Amino acid sequence: MMIRENLDNIPQHTLPVGFSIRNFVRGEGEIWAKVNADADVFASIDEAVSRFNKEFAESVDEMESRCFFIVDDASDRAVGTAMAWYGADFDGELCGRVHFVAIVPEYQGRGLAKPLITAVLNRMAESHDKAILATQAFRHAAINLYLNFGFKPNCFQSTCPEAWRQLAKDLGHTALTQYAD
Repeated sequence: MMIRENLDNIPQHTLPVGFSIRNFVRGEGEIWAKVNADADVFASIDEAVSRFNKEFAESVDEMESRCFFIVDDASDRAVGTAMAWYGADFDGELCGRVHFVAIVPEYQGRGLAKPLITAVLNRMAESHDKAILATQAFRHAAINLYLNFGFKPNCFQSTCPEAWRQLAKDLGHTALTQYAD
């Protein structure tokens, strides 16, 4: 888990030429599912569609405001997605939640993630004072990205400090100096 204690001074990044960011539109649950399945967030498109239907289908108005797609303008294909969702932090306070960030593999490394997270955090700043997110310790590129956006480790389990110590070694990021040996 990571937290950004405030949504001031959000780093602003623009998309490379040939790409655009747009909001989710009613009826695009399968597009969301396809991007997430293609990015291996889910094992299959059916699993992604099921998750969408369970968690987001009843929240279409919020999806239209809080879910973003990166589009390859040449093909009009959605190649990335992320949500400026919401959730409770560890004190039970409602805050923004960076949720379901995915870029399909053939588009990774093209400078799309930073502008996508910029859009997500800018939207969150309209409704929330702080943001949280969950990721996995092996997702080094994502963790580095989030650290560069001002997120900090949020240790909530006894195993967290050791995981962050290992990440401090692996990433060498200045935001993790308190965990460095």
